[in-house]
Amino acid sequence: MLRILAALTFFTRLPFWKLHSIPGEYFKTVVNYWTLVGWLTAGVTAGSLWLSAQVLPYSIAALIAILARLLLTGAFHEDGLADFLDGFGGGTTREKTLAIMKDSHIGSYGVIGLIFYFGLYYLLLSSVLPPLVYMVIFAADPWSKFCAAQVINRLPYARKEEESKSKVIYNRMTPATFALSLVAGALPVILFLPLQLWWACLLPLVTFWLLSSLMKKRLQGYTGDCCGATFLLCELSFYLGIVVLLYITPLIP
Repeated sequence: MLRILAALTFFTRLPFWKLHSIPGEYFKTVVNYWTLVGWLTAGVTAGSLWLSAQVLPYSIAALIAILARLLLTGAFHEDGLADFLDGFGGGTTREKTLAIMKDSHIGSYGVIGLIFYFGLYYLLLSSVLPPLVYMVIFAADPWSKFCAAQVINRLPYARKEEESKSKVIYNRMTPATFALSLVAGALPVILFLPLQLWWACLLPLVTFWLLSSLMKKRLQGYTGDCCGATFLLCELSFYLGIVVLLYITPLIP
């Protein structure tokens, strides 16, 4: 239970740390339980969208839902995406890329990348109408976190522990925690999504593989920023798949 509490504390800004003192070693396994955190972030996003849509136009409600998740997570993953884009956009060597990613200042690649990310995320989210959109949110977040979490299983950490921003190197998943992560990621898809939309689950897997291959080639490993960036881009690809499927294939009741 403390490992799940550590993950909730690490990946959100809610004061879960007040519930119990968490030893530092438990934060090395937070990615193993990242998918479970997705249930909370998806619930807040979907709940905010539903509540806002009762009194506001849907386009504005979608924007509020995005803002609610940003407030919940402290823009943790978005910060990672900006650093990832700056590093891989401006760096040409392993050392230069890592140095740029560690710099807290945002560069042009990060700014432009976030503009396009939020624009595409908003347009894709607002393209899926209620009540289906709530089910898509519940499926997209945990499944994309499961896909992104596999970075720690495929690659080693690219820095020394004392050089990492969070001062933590994540432990790889055991068979048991991998199974838990898989079930937590796949269950919302199975429960909430119509069968013909399950094909969208393939795009985050492809996105993970392409991004982790890029990390392997450039960094010979991953960083925390890589994990956050991978999650957001996997989720974006999931929504893109959903919108494409809805566009080319009428939804069968």
